[in-house]
Amino acid sequence: MPLFRRDEQIVARAVSGLAQGNPFLPERIEHERQALGSAFVVAHPVWHLNVDRPENPNVAVLSARAAELLETARRRLDAGGRGARLVEDEADLYEDLVFYALFDRYADQFFALITEPAAAARRVDVYDRFARDLDRYLVTPAAGLASSATAPHLFACGFQVRRAFHFIHRNILGGSMPAARLRAQVWQSIFTRDLKRYRRTLYQLLGDVTTLVTGPSGTGKELVARAVALSRYIPFDPATRRFTEDFASAFYPLNLSALSPTLIESELFGHRRGAFTGAVQDRAGWLEVCPRLGTVFLDEIGEIDRGLQVKLLRVIETRAFQRLGDTRDRAFRGKIVGATNRELGSEMQAGRFRADLYYRLCGDLIRTPSLREQLDDQPGERRALVRAIVERVAGVEGADLLAEEVERWIDTRLGAAYGWPGNFRELEQCVRNVMIRGEYHPSSSTSPTSERRLTDGLLDGSLTADALLRRYCTMVYAKTGSYQETARRLELDRRTIRDKVDRKLLAELREGGGL
Repeated sequence: MPLFRRDEQIVARAVSGLAQGNPFLPERIEHERQALGSAFVVAHPVWHLNVDRPENPNVAVLSARAAELLETARRRLDAGGRGARLVEDEADLYEDLVFYALFDRYADQFFALITEPAAAARRVDVYDRFARDLDRYLVTPAAGLASSATAPHLFACGFQVRRAFHFIHRNILGGSMPAARLRAQVWQSIFTRDLKRYRRTLYQLLGDVTTLVTGPSGTGKELVARAVALSRYIPFDPATRRFTEDFASAFYPLNLSALSPTLIESELFGHRRGAFTGAVQDRAGWLEVCPRLGTVFLDEIGEIDRGLQVKLLRVIETRAFQRLGDTRDRAFRGKIVGATNRELGSEMQAGRFRADLYYRLCGDLIRTPSLREQLDDQPGERRALVRAIVERVAGVEGADLLAEEVERWIDTRLGAAYGWPGNFRELEQCVRNVMIRGEYHPSSSTSPTSERRLTDGLLDGSLTADALLRRYCTMVYAKTGSYQETARRLELDRRTIRDKVDRKLLAELREGGGL
């Protein structure tokens, strides 16, 4: 007798797709539609935090349907007796159904471990109930469903999935498709594109893969790095009823552009007493302090000099390093995430960034979109972003009124076409300025002055065609920080953009000058 009737098999396959799929990709919608049939409710195609719209209305109905189907399948397995055996396809569907239903059943308990401090330091007694439920569903006369899916491991996987969804969903804002693609990229960085393969084998290996986050300044690269770092797999010890490490203390950020090469070495590698003036005692660096399941975040990695690039390359290749002034090798056990707003392709061509380091960094590549990209995709998205920022900055009480004030100021003083060269960071500062002073004025480097000067030169006929192209390419590149994005906007070849960007003019723009 088959485990699922034909109509139930459609639901089981859809639930399997949801259990193994990326919740931030549009394919999720089709799985929901197949699982719910006429009960499916059309919602926003992008799953994101939106204070103006309730959460996905299909989730609760899906949970009930999956739980009901699981109980039905379990009764059939019991009725089959010792001679019952599941074919491979049924076994996979049943295992995914168990994982989906139990994850949903314990989602609130997993969430409590995220929001309460020092989760790893406490006993997690709810594990006992989870283990009993798992035993009830998987240890059947038709056993042999998932020999690798032990209770402690699946409990750890469930906690990891809940953490990943929380940090991605809550910290990467925006209902546009560029924002949705970013959330999907981060999810894949954590779990790869195959969650089942990850759960079976890759969960032990992804710490060795370096992640590189690129994108313009102010687009949330550190938030992406935090989401990756705080969502790593942490084993659960059933003997002590504790997770082996605390995810909340596993992020070690270092802004490389703010430090001299010597200080970078000291902060990253550590030093021995006397290694340089002021080194009065031995000191462990981030690479040494970082635990096995921790993450070192190297912000502005494109800024480091070539000497440090060689040392960093050795860390990535050999997982070993030496303290400054020492000769003893020490082991690095964690994961490295780097971020840059520089175009590393052009930096390599100019000889400022090593190609071998770049190819070690980009095994897992995430690009953060600019705010302008999001607004071009969804022009009405700005209002939702402003409201979300207002709640974070000023709290929920009075958020509607303050959000309206910010929107009114933007509409009347900046206009819908304003480019937001400072991206989300600038939008947040706009909210703060309006809240405190009732106004926001972009700095000279981000104001419309540059555009006006370009327009004046065009109208009075004082610019050659080449000068016009150079100035315009430089102006757009100064805002995007990306050759690829500038080329997309101007519909030109990326190499043309690289050739036309005027370095001297670009420096003036970044220092606050105009065109």
